[in-house]
Amino acid sequence: MFVPMFLALVLWLGLLAVHVQAIDLSAKPASENSRDEIARSSLLETRGAASNHSCSRACSLLAEKFPSQVYSSGTSLYAAFEQSFWTMQQTEVQPHCIFRPGDATDVSAAIRTVRQTQCTFAVRSGGHAAFAGASNAHNGLTIDLRGLNKVKLSDDDTIAHVGTGNTWYDVYTALQPSNLTVIGGRVAAIGVGGLTTGGGISFFSGLHGWACDNVRNYEVVTASGDILQVNISSYPDLYFALRGGGPNFGIVTRFDLFTYSLPQGLMWGGSLVYLMNYSSSILTAFTEFGVNAPSDPNAALIVAYAYYKGQYLVTADLEYAKPLVDPAIFHDFKAVPSLQDTTGIKTLADITIEFNQSNPSGFRVTSWTATYQLNYTMASYIVDIFIEETNVVANATGILPACILQFITINQLSHMSKYGGNALGLSTNEPLILLELAYMWKSAADDERILQACKNIVERTVTMSREWGLTEEYLYMNYASQFQDVVPSYGKENHERLFEVARKYDPEGVFQKLQPGYFKLNGSPKRR
Repeated sequence: MFVPMFLALVLWLGLLAVHVQAIDLSAKPASENSRDEIARSSLLETRGAASNHSCSRACSLLAEKFPSQVYSSGTSLYAAFEQSFWTMQQTEVQPHCIFRPGDATDVSAAIRTVRQTQCTFAVRSGGHAAFAGASNAHNGLTIDLRGLNKVKLSDDDTIAHVGTGNTWYDVYTALQPSNLTVIGGRVAAIGVGGLTTGGGISFFSGLHGWACDNVRNYEVVTASGDILQVNISSYPDLYFALRGGGPNFGIVTRFDLFTYSLPQGLMWGGSLVYLMNYSSSILTAFTEFGVNAPSDPNAALIVAYAYYKGQYLVTADLEYAKPLVDPAIFHDFKAVPSLQDTTGIKTLADITIEFNQSNPSGFRVTSWTATYQLNYTMASYIVDIFIEETNVVANATGILPACILQFITINQLSHMSKYGGNALGLSTNEPLILLELAYMWKSAADDERILQACKNIVERTVTMSREWGLTEEYLYMNYASQFQDVVPSYGKENHERLFEVARKYDPEGVFQKLQPGYFKLNGSPKRR
């Protein structure tokens, strides 16, 4: 999930009294705690929940071999792990134990163990997924990859060998002294693993494509426990599947990423915040940028509509891959009167920190996505429906909703054919609007109605896009909710091709049956 810098701007306006504090449920009345427990129990249900016996056996076997790397309930290390997740829903999930491997061989041992015991499992990289069970296994085994955190350059500096447990801030700061970067995430604390296997939009995607289009080689532990070096020459079918197919084919323990020059890590970027009466001007500039993006692939843009206590604001996050002040392609946004302008020359790492401040932990969170052909009327309709449905749930405790509009530009699409093409199935030659609905709130009692509001927004806008001939079926995995069928949205041909790859490398369906919590080949982890 990605949230732009609107929360920081809300803070600047004095609308939020509390920002990043963890939510304290202990002082609630008994009746509210009861409602929360019911909602929590519903969210913790995941397909194929492990039996206590199978996972007790798996944890015991791993603890015998790796006594210092297995954390059990009731220990301080287990408690610290549980509190390290981004969202409240993820912290509520209680695995039978946690295993923290130190290298790919350890991961192989974990996979062999879950196969032997039939214990369900989850894999955690950065822990930034929004919904329960995505990277934490209730009553199962959670494999915590944060110990795989090396960043090493190749001898010729063209490849960065990046452990899956890194955050993007770790990666960017490690490469900055070498005047290099890689194509990765835009929020400091997001993990390398989930973002890259799900696609991975970057500030530099106009120049080089998405993160999955910039992986030279994957080190992967397969369902058999084998450790493979996967690239277009060695295993071209598996290489294709890993480029957007999610965690359905193995556990990636290292990404070998192409590097690109970024002297001193410097670029230009920041946010502009506007009142809603300038919305039409911003949407016009948004639409024109999407059409003109190929003329300056250094530029990246995010427009978000955010709500807090009866007031809607518009923000435009502008980024440029060079340290050039006020690039011409952003002129229309700069021409609109703004309440605040934070743009300036900064390091890439610092910009990711700014975005991270807008992604506070300790909230309940949901994220939903949809894709449409680029059109001003379509963009305006999305915003209208967002406001209409948000007004219905606006009295939810601590609600902070955002409607985030981005692009899949023509130049981004052109990069998706590199190295044999990725698995995403985007073959259009027209620019697209990529929607993320990002809602944060405090009380589990509001879960169902907020989820329903998001579902309504997606269904209503997609229905209208079909009527107007502006539909695009693709769903972006990293923004999708647990109720959305991501992999089938890649198109029939790619969907069938991914099934073939899975049958070849995982004939017993280990990653389909024993890893139930994230997006599967046959659909969403939880159907609504």
